[in-house]
Amino acid sequence: MVIGIMGIEMAGGVYCPLSPRDPQHRLHALTQQTQSRLVLVHYLTKIKFHHNIVLLDIDLIVSNNDRAENGDTDGLSNVLLAAKDMAYIIFTSGSTGTPKAAQLRHRSFSRYMYSLVCGDVLKEKDTIMQISRCSFDTHVQDIIGTLTIGATVVMLHPGGIIDLTYLTDVIKKKNVTCFTSVPSLLQPLFTFLKHFNDSSSLLSLRCVCTGGEKCSVNLRNLILSSIADHCKLWNFYGPAEATIVCTFYRVNLMVDTPSIPIGRPLSNYHCMMVNQYSQSSVSGQEGELLVGGVGVFAGYLRRDDLTAKALIEIDGDLFYRTGDLVTIDNNGLLHYQGRKDHQIKLHGQR
Repeated sequence: MVIGIMGIEMAGGVYCPLSPRDPQHRLHALTQQTQSRLVLVHYLTKIKFHHNIVLLDIDLIVSNNDRAENGDTDGLSNVLLAAKDMAYIIFTSGSTGTPKAAQLRHRSFSRYMYSLVCGDVLKEKDTIMQISRCSFDTHVQDIIGTLTIGATVVMLHPGGIIDLTYLTDVIKKKNVTCFTSVPSLLQPLFTFLKHFNDSSSLLSLRCVCTGGEKCSVNLRNLILSSIADHCKLWNFYGPAEATIVCTFYRVNLMVDTPSIPIGRPLSNYHCMMVNQYSQSSVSGQEGELLVGGVGVFAGYLRRDDLTAKALIEIDGDLFYRTGDLVTIDNNGLLHYQGRKDHQIKLHGQR
């Protein structure tokens, strides 16, 4: 998977993940929607696609490359990319129920990773465990982002995220310093560790990051009672259209709050709260969260109508309408309140 993603990006392509968990008809519809010229597969996933789609078996390519002693690279051309070029496409269902292909630029992703480093969330010397499924955009950060900042990525075996003994083993043996996951996975993991009184497996951790779903106070207490004092717990918030994460908050036990804030914008991002008349909301009032800055996406692929509804220009700056309702407290921290519509999130996806 890592070789495939890196190959796509280095060849100047646009990476678009497809989940092997999806039924065949959905995969076919998504490849038609993106008009993909090529689909990278391996021996287990190639049976998921129709015969009229061009497939490339990554296992076969790697095997042939291993056998080639002196490959001729003279014929390879230089690939020049611009910061405004698309880096990847991620599907998000949203309010329509139909998958929408959100396009993200190289510039947005690279500056987003810079913001995480500046915020002391990630470091060059980190060893990061990749947990998120490919349908969740955090996997792009875990793989591509980790490698671009010079850190080490640890991949799990298929199905590894549901094997809690294996997960804790990997953290301990690989000296994992950081990982990101949704609360619905963190809850059973840390409950498991507490049950077996196995906090020693987590001594290498420098930070645990959660996002994609609401982080409860109970989960906060569970995690902070399990990790070492030097380990930080971060609560992330961000839609795919804002390049993975746009606000963050360092969670601690010293601050007694009825809910866990989603925090403040990352560097290079800015947020606004507006009421139903698109006027700025004041502290304490509920409003829709608008996200601006480097992470705002390029639009939905071949859906200019939906893009026009999702983006708004205010005083010369472009903002994404999240559809999420928030409040801001006296400390300037954002608190998630719910949706404008009736969408719910399951495993971090709407």
